[in-house]
Amino acid sequence: MVEENPSSWELEFWWEMSDLPLKNFFNTSGVLYKQLGLKDKLPQMTAEEQLQLLGTNGLLVKRPLLVGEDFVLVGFREEEWQNKLLR
Repeated sequence: MVEENPSSWELEFWWEMSDLPLKNFFNTSGVLYKQLGLKDKLPQMTAEEQLQLLGTNGLLVKRPLLVGEDFVLVGFREEEWQNKLLR
């Protein structure tokens, strides 16, 4: 289990592996997300800018984040987790 904040490089790798929109990696219910007004700012930011921002503060990254050899799960959805972990 990794406890330190993921780097922008790690986040980019996981994002590409996940096939999810990059917005899914943001903790949209977090205080910092709201304080920075990211709901309105993210659509104007490039993917590189978003990844750099995510890499600056772990509070911006949605949890739980589970990275397997060939998958990435962001946030907890029980059925999705069971499908990946019990296959």
